[in-house]
Amino acid sequence: MTLYVGGMRCRRCVREVTARLRDVLGVETVAADSGSSTVRLSGAMTVEDVLRAFVGMTYEPRVVANSDGTGTGQARR
Repeated sequence: MTLYVGGMRCRRCVREVTARLRDVLGVETVAADSGSSTVRLSGAMTVEDVLRAFVGMTYEPRVVANSDGTGTGQARR
């Protein structure tokens, strides 16, 4: 799964986002890039659980690619 994370522009942001995502049930790996504001996840996690990790944060996640290669294009907080 690949996310675009609006507002994730610095190393502190990357640390904050990756720490939350590592705690999501089913997430095996997290790789974030502040330059492109993207995060790649692997594992057996659900989109709902991943997006729920951002509740209470100022970042605006949007799924740009699922495991089947499709994106939802929806941002949630």
